[in-house]
Amino acid sequence: MPYMSLKAHFDGTEVVFDEPVNLEPDTKLLVTVLPNGDDIDRDNWLRLSLTGLGKAYSDDEPEYSVKHLIKSNPEYDRR
Repeated sequence: MPYMSLKAHFDGTEVVFDEPVNLEPDTKLLVTVLPNGDDIDRDNWLRLSLTGLGKAYSDDEPEYSVKHLIKSNPEYDRR
């Protein structure tokens, strides 16, 4: 049988697969317990965003001032 990931949950008594799956007797399983809630998705997206920003901006990134602008945007609302 090929490797696969299956979604499941614990109903308080036993582990229940979220979708039907045919497993042969004595099939070996590896169970990973995930944190409750949507925090895992949020944390993964946050980590991905921070990694992307880290690649785009380094610690030695130069500071740009208004004098570096070639043409200003008249619709920009300065606050």
